[in-house]
Amino acid sequence: MHETALSESRTVRWGLIVIALGFLALFLVLPLIAVFAEALRRGVGVFVAAFADADTWAAIELTLLVAAIAVPLNLVFGLCAAWAVAKFAFPGRSLLITLIDLPFSISPVVSGLVYVLLFGAKGLLGPWLEDWDFKIVFAVPGIVLATIFVTFPFIARELIPLMQEQGTADEEAALTLGASGFRTFLTVTLPNVRWALLYGVLLCNARAMGEFGAVSVVSGHIRGLTNTMPLQVEILYNEYNFVAAFAVSSLLAGLAFVTLGAKSFLEWRHGDALAAIRRH
Repeated sequence: MHETALSESRTVRWGLIVIALGFLALFLVLPLIAVFAEALRRGVGVFVAAFADADTWAAIELTLLVAAIAVPLNLVFGLCAAWAVAKFAFPGRSLLITLIDLPFSISPVVSGLVYVLLFGAKGLLGPWLEDWDFKIVFAVPGIVLATIFVTFPFIARELIPLMQEQGTADEEAALTLGASGFRTFLTVTLPNVRWALLYGVLLCNARAMGEFGAVSVVSGHIRGLTNTMPLQVEILYNEYNFVAAFAVSSLLAGLAFVTLGAKSFLEWRHGDALAAIRRH
């Protein structure tokens, strides 16, 4: 009979549990506690006053705007890519899967630099864009493009394994009964993956609001115009405005907690569907 983890002694099991919990406490819980403690160190009044700054509000609004653009676009891309990969066989299918994983394998800073080299003033398309008086780099379009690039695998990667496991039997039955392709997608495919889709949207949104590297390269750090919340935190911290920096950080952490809560709720209510994703 093969040995299993359950055959280990109680001392070993508790030792592993203590190590895991200690690691989480040291590298996750304590930093989060420090963020909120520093944000509230001078009282709630100073904490609230940190958000009265016009540049901070502009950073919050820009972060929400970028997420509101990038997430829906990635939702459309993720659905289309997952549907194509899971339901059809076509030349270049393996290449498409590889390209979907590309943002996971390269540094966000490198991806931001690519956009600068492509759309910057001295870039490949820079002079043409300048003739049309259209700015991408050091403007909102560049931030949106960089955010889309680093976040587009999340939704597709949640949907592809589930769609592959489900196969095409349901869609074929609907088509046999006379449903059009689009109607089959709306009434059969989409309901079957709705919880995995929502799960992917949550992860995509969390990354979109917290992205730093790629956005830092293409933003230009223009106060009140191209600074997102992570960039505003860096500026405030470098200016020794620690309370304001930690206040904005606590807002980002709060948004992360909301995402984590929604994720946990989905796993609790729809664990079977999400477990199918993890098996792949």
